[in-house]
Amino acid sequence: MADELQGPGNSAHQLQGTTLPVGMLSPAAGRRTRRIIAEDPSWSLTVVPPLTKLCLQHIVTNFERNPILNELLPSHRAPVLEMLPPQLPLNVTAGLVDDEGYWQRCCVQRWPACDVSAYGHSWKRMYLERHLENAIELFVPDVTDLRSVLGLVPLSKDYVRRLNISQLLPPIKEPEEDDGSDSGSDTSFNGPSLDHFDFGVLLDKLPMLEELHLVYGVHGCGMNFNWNLFEFTYRDCQALGVALKSCLTLKVFRIHQSKVDDEKCRLLVKCLLDHPSLRELDLSHNLIGDGGARAVGKLLNRSKLERLNLCDNAVCGAGGQAIGHALLANGVLTHLNLRLNRLRDEGGRAITQALLSNRTLEFLHLGSNQLTEATATVLSQVFVQNSILETVNLSCNRLGVVSTRVRSTLMCVHVCVCEEVDLSLWGHNVPIT
Repeated sequence: MADELQGPGNSAHQLQGTTLPVGMLSPAAGRRTRRIIAEDPSWSLTVVPPLTKLCLQHIVTNFERNPILNELLPSHRAPVLEMLPPQLPLNVTAGLVDDEGYWQRCCVQRWPACDVSAYGHSWKRMYLERHLENAIELFVPDVTDLRSVLGLVPLSKDYVRRLNISQLLPPIKEPEEDDGSDSGSDTSFNGPSLDHFDFGVLLDKLPMLEELHLVYGVHGCGMNFNWNLFEFTYRDCQALGVALKSCLTLKVFRIHQSKVDDEKCRLLVKCLLDHPSLRELDLSHNLIGDGGARAVGKLLNRSKLERLNLCDNAVCGAGGQAIGHALLANGVLTHLNLRLNRLRDEGGRAITQALLSNRTLEFLHLGSNQLTEATATVLSQVFVQNSILETVNLSCNRLGVVSTRVRSTLMCVHVCVCEEVDLSLWGHNVPIT
């Protein structure tokens, strides 16, 4: 019987001593076995993450409602900080997160160009300072809620050391309807009183602030340009003066390109007299004349100023004499920049003669002041007697054909005493080396 069941096309299988056809054992026994190939080459049996990881992901997802960072173990805190999104509200993260990696992600996402070296290599300080600057620059008087700025103070007051404000917006006034009259000139424009953000409500609340840089103007105004957008009003000046007086930690104050004239300069200087910490004052690119220069001269001997910049103003001879008189009794100032003024020899000689007795000034810039040989002659005497002065710039003046004695003195000083003497473009091509 076994021979009959075992045909030529059948394979035999021995079961308990009896040979039976394969088809009688299993219906699928004759089919070819199929192979299962996973489409995901990284597939593994560990498809469920550990419970610890699931918990940490849940903490990150609900961090805004329940920020329990300080309650985590150090080994758990690090992965949570790596997973925190930069979009979290500042009132949640500012006082809780000190991880520099998190703040670096916040900065890079918001500002493509980031130079952390300008912020003491602190990403958190960089983010908090620039965030506060942005809030001030976008503040519109009578429109923006003041709490949008003051609300940031408790979060950033321990980190803000410098405020660099590149624009200050004026109030918004709806345009008046055209009555058909021919009065479209700028002089007949009935604009609002152009008051800007009042720093008096802010500076005294920043105990770490050391530098303040201001520009009273608007950048990127495009076709909406109007000279009134660049107006530093007297009320602005009063408010700023009070704010500066209240900020006792301020070391550097710079207000430039803001149309500061003599009247406003005197008001600011009055508030800066006897300031306990001010070391640098920059009033460059304004409209300061002799009246403002006299006020600054008074400030030199009633402060601890080490650097003064009055570049690109309208200071003439009388103002130069006032500054020169102040230098006679000054023992603190090391850098003086009076480039692009109108001192002429009246002011230039007063300043250079003061250096015969002054023993602290190291840097002097008198470029582009319409100076002549008379000032250069006095300066040659200064080089002989003053060994403190290191850098002098007299470029872009009409010194003329300086006498052989003056030229030889300058050559000697250039080699032996001063580190740099710049006499380029001085009216005639007379080399000193």
